Amino acid sequence: MTIEPSFKPHQFNWRLADGIAVVSLARPERKNPLTFESYAELRDTFRALPAAETVKAVVIASNGGNFCSGGDVHDIIGPLLDMDMKGLLTFTRMTGDLVRAMKAAPQPIIAAVDGICVGAGAMIALFADMRLGTPAAKTAFLFTRVGLGGCDMGACAMLPRVIGQGRAAELLLTGRTMSAEEGERWGFFNRLVAPEALEAEAVALAKTLAAGPTFAHTMTKTMLNQEWSMSLDAAIEAEAQAQAICMQTRDFRRAYEAFVAKQKPQFEGD
Repeated sequence: MTIEPSFKPHQFNWRLADGIAVVSLARPERKNPLTFESYAELRDTFRALPAAETVKAVVIASNGGNFCSGGDVHDIIGPLLDMDMKGLLTFTRMTGDLVRAMKAAPQPIIAAVDGICVGAGAMIALFADMRLGTPAAKTAFLFTRVGLGGCDMGACAMLPRVIGQGRAAELLLTGRTMSAEEGERWGFFNRLVAPEALEAEAVALAKTLAAGPTFAHTMTKTMLNQEWSMSLDAAIEAEAQAQAICMQTRDFRRAYEAFVAKQKPQFEGD
């Protein structure tokens, strides 16, 4: 798959303007559930982002007052009951590949969460780089409430890193809903905004990032991901190497020259 300016997915909404891609699931009458097809197309889209030079940042938006209600009960949950182990593992690996592709994408990803954000939808929000929410946001990792483990799509690795081990254990074991206020207080949401301003705020943040030194942003996101498995000494050395690379970019020179001239730097991402 390649992402051209004319790219039109079949399973979700997509628009691209000024370097900002806005994605939203397309079934608001059912609170935007995921299907086998939408999982796969989202995975393939995020996998294609490293080569998509026209995309500088991504917003995953809500639609119709909700973010995502997780896997569709009829289109996914029912068919899973008839699959053998090989088929089940193929499916669970595909869901993991979606969030893995989000982490591997060089562009910053912002989730704009309103209303229902549960199950796999909560995992998509979790794997965004930043999250804006509304006071109506209701987030739940409800896997145990349907007889599954809370260990789904990397939840046991990622959620403790975002909100802390004890809080993550509570949400993943009980499957209870995290309120918007809890989410902001615990660090799940970067901030809460009014529902009518949510998407505009997310796009504005994305535009700010897109206008910045995008190579440096990619390096920052890369190191945030890679340093989880490093010792402190290894991380310090890796950052020394990463920063030396950034010092060779034209954007670094542009920033210096703008400072000398008492002007605002105009970054171009190279």
